[in-house]
Amino acid sequence: MVKIGIIGAAGYSGIELIKLLLAHPEAEIVKLFGHSTVGNRIDQVHTSLRRMISLEIEEFGNEALSGLDLVFVALPSGQSIKIIAQAYETDVKIIDLGGDFRLSNVTDYAKYYKHDHTAINLLSEAVYGLSEWNETKIANAKLIANPGCYPTSVLLPLIPLLKSNLIESNSICIVSYSGTSGAGKTLSQNMLYSEVNESVRAYKVGNHQHIPEIKQYLDMFSGSTTQFSFIPHLLPATRGIYSTIHSKIKSGIKEAEIKSAFESAYNDKPFIRLIAPEIPELKDVHHTNFCDISWKLVGNDTLVTFSTIDNLVKGAAGQAIQNMNIMFGFEQTEGLLKCFKNHTSSVK
Repeated sequence: MVKIGIIGAAGYSGIELIKLLLAHPEAEIVKLFGHSTVGNRIDQVHTSLRRMISLEIEEFGNEALSGLDLVFVALPSGQSIKIIAQAYETDVKIIDLGGDFRLSNVTDYAKYYKHDHTAINLLSEAVYGLSEWNETKIANAKLIANPGCYPTSVLLPLIPLLKSNLIESNSICIVSYSGTSGAGKTLSQNMLYSEVNESVRAYKVGNHQHIPEIKQYLDMFSGSTTQFSFIPHLLPATRGIYSTIHSKIKSGIKEAEIKSAFESAYNDKPFIRLIAPEIPELKDVHHTNFCDISWKLVGNDTLVTFSTIDNLVKGAAGQAIQNMNIMFGFEQTEGLLKCFKNHTSSVK
């Protein structure tokens, strides 16, 4: 049984972690940590957890890690660096759901995340937790940098195409849409219901913090040097990421080769669903760890690829637990897909 602590337990990702881990047969939530909620029981802060878990939220300190095997850190970027640096000196394994250890270029933190990095020595120690593409390194890691939600939705459909040399790497157009929970719980006027409802808007065009993450890992996992545009949009919805990606296919490439590349990459991956020729819908991935991928050839040289995920599950807590399963030698589906063992053929 893995003894678990969650730092940032009262946030959206923290609550999602709790709900998923409560159904995990090999996980025991031992400690919950917070800031403004310290001293309250978690079921008082989130009443949906009544009769499920009633641990009191504690203030984090090094001594608090005693007896834990793993700690999930679910804090906004910039807030986890010091905590993770402290935790790294102990025997506890760490999965960071924030963005503080995803990038190798330290100057990108100041440019895109608007803060300096104070644990530069750990950047080379962190393993990027894109479960389907980095399993071997994840299995041997002490510190996992869990991928961002937008990058997950972009990397999973693009890596097989680039790796198989099916599309041009220098003219990729990515348009993505996110539910409002992706912004976390910080109060902001432009996130009020009356501002978001019945509207869609682009934001952080050209300077979104996930741009360097997408670039770094597209190039790393595909072996290509990529150029792309990335335009994120805010949806009047609570959860979900929808990405539509336009790319130019290489001369002579047929749809059968595209299908083969995706099947070769993902036929044995339980959380990737290839649904072409259907077009994915957000409602089909809500509250699941699935990524639904589809594609369509348009004209003679354009490939449109679609992907959908739940930003709080596959884009955060679910992928974090998938990574935990890899780290501790469990099936990747444990605690995430109860039907997998009995109905394996139906989810591949």
